[in-house]
Amino acid sequence: MWSGRQGRLRPVGCAVEELRCRWREREAALRKARREQQLISKRLLRDDALEETEGGCVAMTLGEAEIQQFLGLAQRGTEEKEREKALVSLRRGLQHPETQQAFILLEGSMRTLVGLLTSNQALLQLEAARCLHELSHSEQSAVAEACLPATSYLLTYLSSHSSDFISPHLTVLEALGYALSQLLQAKEAPEAIIPSVLGSTLPQHILQLLQPGPKLNLGVAVEFAWCLHYIICSQVNNALLISHGCLSTLGLLLLDMAGAVQRTEDARMDLLACPVLRCLSNLLTEAAVEVVGGPNQLEDERVVAALFILLQFFLQKQPSLLPEGLWLLNNLTANSPSFCTSLLSMDLIEPLLQLLPVSNVVSVLVLTVLCNVAEKGPAYCQRLWPGPLLPCLIGTLAFSDTEVVGHSLELLQLLFLYQPETAEAFLQQSGLQVLERHQEAAQLQDRVHALQKTALHR
Repeated sequence: MWSGRQGRLRPVGCAVEELRCRWREREAALRKARREQQLISKRLLRDDALEETEGGCVAMTLGEAEIQQFLGLAQRGTEEKEREKALVSLRRGLQHPETQQAFILLEGSMRTLVGLLTSNQALLQLEAARCLHELSHSEQSAVAEACLPATSYLLTYLSSHSSDFISPHLTVLEALGYALSQLLQAKEAPEAIIPSVLGSTLPQHILQLLQPGPKLNLGVAVEFAWCLHYIICSQVNNALLISHGCLSTLGLLLLDMAGAVQRTEDARMDLLACPVLRCLSNLLTEAAVEVVGGPNQLEDERVVAALFILLQFFLQKQPSLLPEGLWLLNNLTANSPSFCTSLLSMDLIEPLLQLLPVSNVVSVLVLTVLCNVAEKGPAYCQRLWPGPLLPCLIGTLAFSDTEVVGHSLELLQLLFLYQPETAEAFLQQSGLQVLERHQEAAQLQDRVHALQKTALHR
């Protein structure tokens, strides 16, 4: 993602352009791999308290006859309690792969289940949604494919709510959001599901659910944020989402989350932070973002400040989410001098450097962000220097991870070219001796020699 637009950089010789070209290729490959990895992240949403109230009974495998019996009772039972009990038994049975296979082979079973979602009885709706949830989570491809016809019914159901899109039965909505998020990960989704989703009113409804404020329900917001994430990952039509105000809505939600973690130590906020950060990160890689103006853009300083509040929260409470926040910071600064300026003007370079020891993954992302700043030119490098940056970079050269060392070499090369005083200080601080340990590393040799040459013949 270290790839400024053409004409924005004034190269010193050909070295900077070669660096930029190498980074463009590398970062494009990383983005593609990351997006593909994010499409395979099925989550299981089960209510532990609910399982306990059911007596902790072991769910039994059901045969075709039992499935048919439970579906019949759920449809035509004389009492609501009897109908609900039948669906509970079916839902618990569907936790077994054998029952899932039997269910999809039974003619009309999926149609019956979806029909129960449209009943006017909340408890039946909820249990039908939970049954669909169990099926959508299946690791068996045949089961997942059998769920696909349910998508159009889900869209009709979810899109038919009021403009507020707040069902009186939020648990039903949460379960349906989860089921839809699973279906959106199917390999057929970009062709068979997502165009229908984007052609419906559902994207606007999802964005309403993610509007910060007193009506925001965390459980529902989490599930539909994941839905939005998988839609964005598909890259079917992200320009449409941006035109609906997706960037600005998510930006406001980011600000709200930062405020929430300052007011409370409720760690559940990380459940929402992960999909929201991923949505923003992936949307910002779209070329369309560069030409969209007005209210659809993110506000520079507020977003950067909020992101650093969240990074500090993750560092203390959930370090595994640090890469998600840093990916967003990386994408914010890749093509935007204004975001780079925000980092410098708000004195956020030192807090960023403090994250270097967390892990190799975090180190690479921190260094990438710093490269995004440095490649904007001499004025930016002058503001990076002097300070703690050079000692930190010399420290990272002692790392054993070649990717971390490689990123440090790239950043040092930019600093040497744009701010010659950095090279002089590097030599004074025994930088060449530190470089010697990497001279024989095949992946680093070229960059080590290039850096040595720049330092000695600046």
